[in-house]
Amino acid sequence: MSEAKTTIDAGDGRGFAAYVGRPEKPNGHAVIVLQEIFGVTDAIRGVADRYAAEGYLALAPDLYWRIEPGVELSHSKADIERAFQYLERFDEEAGLADIGRVAAHIRAMPGFRGRVAVVGLCLGGKLAFRCAARLEVDAAAVFYGVGVEDHLDEAAALRCPVVLHYGDQDRYASAEAQARIEAALPLTAGGGFYRYPGVGHGFYTRGELAAAELAHERTTAFLRTALGAGNR
Repeated sequence: MSEAKTTIDAGDGRGFAAYVGRPEKPNGHAVIVLQEIFGVTDAIRGVADRYAAEGYLALAPDLYWRIEPGVELSHSKADIERAFQYLERFDEEAGLADIGRVAAHIRAMPGFRGRVAVVGLCLGGKLAFRCAARLEVDAAAVFYGVGVEDHLDEAAALRCPVVLHYGDQDRYASAEAQARIEAALPLTAGGGFYRYPGVGHGFYTRGELAAAELAHERTTAFLRTALGAGNR
């Protein structure tokens, strides 16, 4: 599996980077991996690589590029503070437009005739939910999306199946917020809401291995159903 970066046309004469995981055995579909508040880090590249290893063309766009290109933060106390500063400056509407441009970039690639899913973590989880209501994507997987409860007016507008994963000990997504999200979801075929007992925030890429593996298995099964066989 080769790895590289590509440049996405921002539509205003500028461009922004996206990490690419290119599958050795393509299944015909693509996954856009949406970052946490820490940027496109090793963890996010690892998620992209994991889906690429399963046959998906996987792109992880730099959503902070309008603030500062190439942001990669650790989980140190200082970097966590910086991450929240970037989050405060992040233009969510512009970010959604950028994700739409990534999807269009994929669909314009020579020979690509498949479907496009979004997989988002933390900030990216909220964006994945909103993509499902706002953009032309074919499936959305939400890992501990923070702030989804603030956009439940968009639940009725969901255009594709959505699967959501939350730990019941997530300090950034309260039990009350999770209950509101689950109650607002339409009963779309193939989607669902999964809650993981005793599990906190960030479990898909750090800690709680059993929960992470189960969530991944559920997500890959969801994607197979939502996206179909694809064009190889």
